[in-house]
Amino acid sequence: MHWKGVIEQYREYLSVTDKTPVITLNEGNTPFIACKNLTKAINPDISIYLKFEGANPTGSFKDRGMTMAISKAVEDGAQAVICASTGNTSASAAAYGARAGIKVFVLIPEGKIAMGKLAQAMIHQACVIQIEGNFDEALTIVKGVANEYPVTIVNSINPYRLEGQKTAAFEVCDHLNGYPDYHFLPVGNAGNISAYWMGYKEFHKLGKINGLPKMMGFQAAGSAPIVLGHVVENPKTIATAIRIGNPASWKMAVDAAGESHGAIDMVTDEEILEAYSMLASLEGVFCEAASAASIAGVIKKNKEGMFSGGERVVCTLTGHGLKDTEMAINLSTRPVTVKADKGEVLRVLGY
Repeated sequence: MHWKGVIEQYREYLSVTDKTPVITLNEGNTPFIACKNLTKAINPDISIYLKFEGANPTGSFKDRGMTMAISKAVEDGAQAVICASTGNTSASAAAYGARAGIKVFVLIPEGKIAMGKLAQAMIHQACVIQIEGNFDEALTIVKGVANEYPVTIVNSINPYRLEGQKTAAFEVCDHLNGYPDYHFLPVGNAGNISAYWMGYKEFHKLGKINGLPKMMGFQAAGSAPIVLGHVVENPKTIATAIRIGNPASWKMAVDAAGESHGAIDMVTDEEILEAYSMLASLEGVFCEAASAASIAGVIKKNKEGMFSGGERVVCTLTGHGLKDTEMAINLSTRPVTVKADKGEVLRVLGY
């Protein structure tokens, strides 16, 4: 069957009508990967699954929400949209805006965005503005512009964004023919954990699943306002996608963790990088660093004795590793250069 994107697949659960122009790049239907080697390395008594959102058209989970946000903006007659971004939102907004034929304005923190993401926004012809400040300052400016001028904000404070993102929870339930015991996610602006919880609750209310997972969100230790209980003015982490000190969906994320009997916790950059490397070397899955916060969270909670055995654990990987190739190269062994000679090659190979 030809996949037509999340709006057509889950239309009955979304705020769309026959009058909604569906702006899609056929997002969704992302790989659901059962881990083998990683599970053995962490805890062979549980089952770990990866929901690899890096396989979306622009390489991140943002596409699920953007198809809804842009479709509804066009339906409402918008000629331009605007967002603040650490990278993935700008890439997605630029692509879907190009598809819709509308203007896209993007504000990013100067020097704090992976080049792969910046390249995406630029090639899709978005108007990219770098500010001498952080994401939170950029979002404040974007809110002000959207309030005063005829542009639609497409950050996750736009309710259609979360509505589109909840479809990932539907897919997890479809994959499992049920629900996981735990769902681990990175937390930056906190919209994704909120959206997944919306999706799970909706399927449960409709009787499509007979229970609910515990939602486990993980911030980077240097950028963990929810865990610390206060805004972090100058968030710091190598995981640029979650380098956010004042999450827009803070309360919703706390509610999701609380209602599900889960938690919002934090992991260090070292723990994130360890998980990032493990995913690549043990499972052949290349995600961006922030994505690995979910796996780092599983490792941390396993060490704390959370799992008793038999649990089904789903980890969302929010973006593709190609978003930030510099990170991967810096953590890897450099290529060996030799002369174009078979003997030289064999020497390096150890034969």
